[in-house]
Amino acid sequence: MKKAHLPTKCCPVCQRPFIWRKKWEKHWDEVKYCSERCRRNRHHGISLPS
Repeated sequence: MKKAHLPTKCCPVCQRPFIWRKKWEKHWDEVKYCSERCRRNRHHGISLPS
């Protein structure tokens, strides 16, 4: 599959789009955050620098 055809989501913390990764293959529907950093900061309301 070409990179342009991979599914994308928008991270609710940093508001950046991120694409599907092989390691998320079995649970893509449950993935909400683009990175571990965003997952850790989800409750703090911290706005990450762009």
